[in-house]
Amino acid sequence: MPEFPRQVKGAWLAILCLSPGLLFLGALFAAPLGWSLAGSFGLDQGYAGFTLEHYAQIFTRPALLRGLLVSLYYGCVPVAISLVLAIGLALLLRHPFRGRAWFNGLYKIPMAVPGIIAALLVLTLAERGGFLDRLAAPIGLSLPRLVRDPLGLGVIMASVWKQLPFMTLVITGAFAAIPQDVGNAARSLGADRWNTLIRIELPMALPGISAAVLLSFIGTMGAFAIPDLLGPPSPRPLAVHMFAEFGNGNLPLVNSIGMVLSLFSVAVLLAYYALSQRASRLLGSSPVGDRNA
Repeated sequence: MPEFPRQVKGAWLAILCLSPGLLFLGALFAAPLGWSLAGSFGLDQGYAGFTLEHYAQIFTRPALLRGLLVSLYYGCVPVAISLVLAIGLALLLRHPFRGRAWFNGLYKIPMAVPGIIAALLVLTLAERGGFLDRLAAPIGLSLPRLVRDPLGLGVIMASVWKQLPFMTLVITGAFAAIPQDVGNAARSLGADRWNTLIRIELPMALPGISAAVLLSFIGTMGAFAIPDLLGPPSPRPLAVHMFAEFGNGNLPLVNSIGMVLSLFSVAVLLAYYALSQRASRLLGSSPVGDRNA
């Protein structure tokens, strides 16, 4: 059989095998997203209803504009903290130590806890007059305000506690996929453990780290229960405004807020991907062997 028809046959076979998954994604992801996009422009009422008014409200109404900035804040800060801690935990779990099996199971428990329960735990522990406050009072200590404070420290604490196990699990898998011979070869060429980690292992693990960062960012930026219970009364993130507008029946504005949150998530994905690719090229071009490092 000629080579070209064989390639065409293979391409059609691949499309046939992928079609159930593509149909599933189209029905459960693309179709609802397209309907929401149309609703945000008023097109669910026909083309005559097309308007950009609801998008303009997000960037002109002070409460919604501040809500967008707060959503980005709650999306970036907990993820940055979780990323540093997750890399440290992933490196720790690579080495055997007493109680490692117990720790490997216990640190994943927050993944099974709903966000609203995590918020209630932080509320019980860190609220004024809460458990930690009562422990500190007899020894004359006064804890800073951690719940409903202007910096959203309670929101950050709960988000980090909730996202850290997931990021650690993904990053641990990314490090585990790196062949051990790579690190051994780098050290045999003169690189110490720190240089091996920075110049070899982290660039190779960047795809897994990128996935963990993106998924965690989407979860924290679009969270509702944790900012609503632990965040300051004002400003509130867009997810809280979205819920309030849904209760008011303002569905076009709800769809517009959802599209803006999705757009920022995609923008973060593209920016992080570009930065990670640039970092990989820079780190990959650095010499591995540096005996004077």
